[in-house]
Amino acid sequence: MKKRDIKDFSRPELEAWLKERKIAPYRAGQIFKWIYIRQADSFEEMTDLGKELRALLVENYTIPRLEKANVEISSDGTRKYLFRLADGEYTESVLIPGKDRKTLCISSQVGCAQGCKFCLTAQGGFKRNLTAGEIIGQVRDVLSDLPMPEGAAETEKPFQNIVFMGMGEPLANLPRVLTALSILTDGDYGLRFSARRITVSTCGLVGRLPDLGANSPVNLAVSLNATDNTTRSALMPVNDTYPIETLLSALREYPLRHREKITIEYILMKGINDTDEDAARLIRMLRPLSVKINLLPFNEHEGSDFKRPDNDAVDHFLQLLHDAGYTAIVRQSKGQDISAACGQLRANQLNKTSDA
Repeated sequence: MKKRDIKDFSRPELEAWLKERKIAPYRAGQIFKWIYIRQADSFEEMTDLGKELRALLVENYTIPRLEKANVEISSDGTRKYLFRLADGEYTESVLIPGKDRKTLCISSQVGCAQGCKFCLTAQGGFKRNLTAGEIIGQVRDVLSDLPMPEGAAETEKPFQNIVFMGMGEPLANLPRVLTALSILTDGDYGLRFSARRITVSTCGLVGRLPDLGANSPVNLAVSLNATDNTTRSALMPVNDTYPIETLLSALREYPLRHREKITIEYILMKGINDTDEDAARLIRMLRPLSVKINLLPFNEHEGSDFKRPDNDAVDHFLQLLHDAGYTAIVRQSKGQDISAACGQLRANQLNKTSDA
């Protein structure tokens, strides 16, 4: 019998498995605490469980770590992790320092099937979905990799925010993402992150938005990147299925908590979507929505035809949004002295392997 990664299971799923074997469901909470709070690597460490239960867990499950194939550390404190998975595939996570807190950017797939023209990950194509355990493993393993101050409380963490903005489209792997989110936000037995500190970013898979909104209270970010369908379809093939009007209609129906806003991500590309006319259309189309806007100057990488606008153009676009009353910021790229672009570390590794 092949053993399963126990991190693939939500707490209710593990409770049901235990109940089927006449074992008290509360044991699932004890197991979760060992895995996610105490960072246990074996079931033998779980000393408040009986020997028979520990033996049953050993017989059926594993608690694997992801293999750190490479870690690059930037002069600005950015840490980029390349994880080698059990089947030899690779995925990435990035720890990004901020003024007041750190953010971990994690992946949901190996590669991506959405084909966005500006995205380096898309150039490598889609390999497979990550399991819930592999998604959770990125967070759990980065937590264990970072030193905590001496005397820090059990609930303190070396980073506070998590964004699903790495490799892959989270809504294309929604069941496993939802399982991972339930563990991340489990305040009693899981990783104890606030849902308000977690953001899921989508290219606009409209058909999956209701399921996300109904099943998890995390923040939503939408990669828009254009203000007309012709341009957006040229950049993002998903727009052929879900054009801008359909996407905006779905966002109007998306459930939001009091004072919560949807984040609109807009990658500024020179001569593509950075004109005054683009800004004016963006201002008009977002009026019915509760949004904040993140402008991201394009992060140039080798082989890309797209260019970053100069700083004056970025500042001007931002000012137009501010003048219209929007909350908007420019999100500067971090880790410029390492493999900064999403998918770049994996691409470099695959190139090494093919050259060997």
